Amino acid sequence: MPGHNAFMLINGKPIYESSSKSQKPIINPATLETIGTLPEASDVEIQAALNAAGKSYQEWSNTSPARRGEMLHKAATEVRANVEAIARLLTLEQGKPLAEARGEVKAAAEALDYYAEEGQRVLGEILPTNKSDTRSLVIRQPLGVVAAFVPWNYPVSLAAWKIAPALAAGNTIIVKPASNTPLATCEFVRLLNSCLEPIGVINLLLGSGAKIGPALISSPVVQKITLTGSTETGKQIMSLAAPYLKKVSLELGGNCPIIVCRDADLEAAAQGTVYRSFRNMGQICNAINRVYVDRAVADTFLEKVLARVSKMTIGDGLRDPDVDLGPMATADGLEKTLAHLEDAVDKGATVVYGGKRPENAGPGYFFMPTVLTNVNHQMRVMTEETFGPLAPVMSFSDLDEAVALANDSPYGLVAYVYTSNLKTAFVLSERLQFGTVGINNVTGGEVAFPYGGWKESGLGVELSHHGLNEYLALKHIRITLL
Repeated sequence: MPGHNAFMLINGKPIYESSSKSQKPIINPATLETIGTLPEASDVEIQAALNAAGKSYQEWSNTSPARRGEMLHKAATEVRANVEAIARLLTLEQGKPLAEARGEVKAAAEALDYYAEEGQRVLGEILPTNKSDTRSLVIRQPLGVVAAFVPWNYPVSLAAWKIAPALAAGNTIIVKPASNTPLATCEFVRLLNSCLEPIGVINLLLGSGAKIGPALISSPVVQKITLTGSTETGKQIMSLAAPYLKKVSLELGGNCPIIVCRDADLEAAAQGTVYRSFRNMGQICNAINRVYVDRAVADTFLEKVLARVSKMTIGDGLRDPDVDLGPMATADGLEKTLAHLEDAVDKGATVVYGGKRPENAGPGYFFMPTVLTNVNHQMRVMTEETFGPLAPVMSFSDLDEAVALANDSPYGLVAYVYTSNLKTAFVLSERLQFGTVGINNVTGGEVAFPYGGWKESGLGVELSHHGLNEYLALKHIRITLL
């Protein structure tokens, strides 16, 4: 399906060819066909985007929150009217089934609507003083120009998680999508741009992160950097931003555990485990990477998991929109999954389901959802984030051991627990060292609730009113009455 060419958007104008003339192919991971090209930004385009965002900031930040909200609501309506077109691009370039792609685009529209309203609820404070002629006020103001780096696994919804609060708070923004999944983000940003005034409020650059990242971060125009990506990339961003002491928000790696207690509803636990382990081929930061189950119910739980996994369908999500799983998005991701699987098997793990390419799946980066047993923390699959369709299952003797195993990680994004005991639910949720703990559910990030990582899973918070505050600066105003 040729002809799906990506474009940059600078000061309201689409740019299909950079001044450097450098182009990169965009590959369909299901068929390995080249479906289009991506122009790679040169210094000329980077500077033009900085100029546009900087120039439009004064007018946008002085636009009333209500008026900004009207424009964001209008953009949400436009996105909903184009769900099918954006979703097809998303499946074409990323591989997730079309049904899931539609859900992602709808979630992006929901984020726009949410922050259209939340931007009108930026609250200040009046603080009492010890002098009758003095008043102290605290207000929140926008930071300036935001540089947003968007990942390839959820390139539309995670773009919205950054764009919506940044704009609602009064900032302007430069968006940099992943080079292998630019198409859906380009269309999403184009629709937003058509609803915003003045021009230049939102800009989009394409190309090498190694080139664009340092250029944006070092520019005095940019005041805030936000990234969803790997922990390694997050550390690089922090290092680049450190000399300038710029505000940084990072949503990074997960390696998320699930604890299944002996009193759990095992059907619900198995359903949740399969869904959250393999959705989007495990290519999601809050995917279940480690399964810990009480030894007393381990065999029964595993049977229920295998019964569900064996019914999952795999295929090209455009040709069959209702398949459960598509291909992995990249060759590198598939290679890492295979390396983790090989390491585990070499160290004694048993493959009880999957572990190979599915039959008749086509030439793409397909791999079966894979369940492992006899695993331990000497294996990479238990200590590193695979970001692929592997579910290693390990048993535990008591809850102290379960908590110790779950916390035995440098990551702390999301943990999940299944139990019917209220005391267990509270105790485990408080002892687990994670930014989010799901009890009897595996729900992912939702726009109204804070989402942030502990330890090496990130800095700052996305979503909810807490996420909006990440794009605002506190200012204290002290007044002496004359």
